[in-house]
Amino acid sequence: MATQQSDPGTISALIREPEHLRAESRWCETVWGWTSEEELVTHQVKPRLCAATLLPFRDGQPDWQSFAASIRWMLAAAEAYDVELVPVLNADTGYIFDLDDTLYAEVLRRFRSEFPGMKFIAGITARGAEADSSFKAERYHPLLDIAQQHENCEVMIMTSRWLDQLDAQRRRDGYYQIAERLIRPGIVHALGPSFVPWARPFEPWLLWQLAEHPKFVGGKISTLDEPHFLYWAAMVRGLKLDFTPHSGDDFGIATAIRLGLPLLIGAASSAAPLICAAMDMWLNDDAAGKRYRTGTGHFDTRVYKLFEALQSLEDQVFRLDAQGSAAAYKHSTAHVLHQLGILSAPEAHPHCKDLRGEDEAQRMREALVRVKRIAQQLGIPGI
Repeated sequence: MATQQSDPGTISALIREPEHLRAESRWCETVWGWTSEEELVTHQVKPRLCAATLLPFRDGQPDWQSFAASIRWMLAAAEAYDVELVPVLNADTGYIFDLDDTLYAEVLRRFRSEFPGMKFIAGITARGAEADSSFKAERYHPLLDIAQQHENCEVMIMTSRWLDQLDAQRRRDGYYQIAERLIRPGIVHALGPSFVPWARPFEPWLLWQLAEHPKFVGGKISTLDEPHFLYWAAMVRGLKLDFTPHSGDDFGIATAIRLGLPLLIGAASSAAPLICAAMDMWLNDDAAGKRYRTGTGHFDTRVYKLFEALQSLEDQVFRLDAQGSAAAYKHSTAHVLHQLGILSAPEAHPHCKDLRGEDEAQRMREALVRVKRIAQQLGIPGI
């Protein structure tokens, strides 16, 4: 039986100090690549929830009333459980790759008009790079300039094809070039090839180099085939880096909650009340920010069943198609929110090609049965 990682030799040979990393070092050669989740678990930290916000549509046009309603729905859940909610606008869940610059700017303007003091994260990507043959940092400038017109925001530098094609050192330099224009806190972004075929997660040397940059406050990692979020968490905690890993794994929501680290996921758009409740239930009674105490000093062990229920929902929302892609999750999310009475229509962006079938309403209705039952049993509002 093949092992996931090649044999690194003895434990004593593992890299433990960042100065010993090389650009070509692999995670399996480091102590952080062999750290168990159990070593990192905490019942004392309630992380923020960065909710990749859906841009809803009705009759082919943005449904601004439903857009605001969906954020208020998530915010109500966050307030009920004392969770810091940070909407993520114009990322994949917000159809960034289908937005022109005018609509991109309009999303931010509408959000700021409805929620004047609320922090948000804006996704940015490379504009006009389709005909390029190499990485050009200036392709990120148009959306970066639009996003940075707003106060109280962070900028997520979404990965792009030509950036990911670079080796570790030039990739580091590419992020640093983009950062030269940053005047807001930056979040770097890594994907695995299960999301797009050209994507590559960060090597340990690259993560260390980006975490050391003063303009990068954190990073998002989304992988399906290897636990890179766990590697990131182990390195950041082990080296006490001033950098926060954000899980982008919609198939492993409980891990980030167990580790006390933020989630930056589209699943929050369809399951915010469940996630916020789980964050509170996981904390021991003496933890700062604990809203609903058990009276025993311990955490609420019913959270294990809540973990299972919310993951069963998101496994359906993010189910893979015949090509192994979960990209149509946005359409499923619209159906979930429509059935919960939050959106006026279950439409996707009119230019989006990643769509579910005609039976999606029924599939999402069935997917909601279990979570509605457990939400009722646990007194979770909004579901």
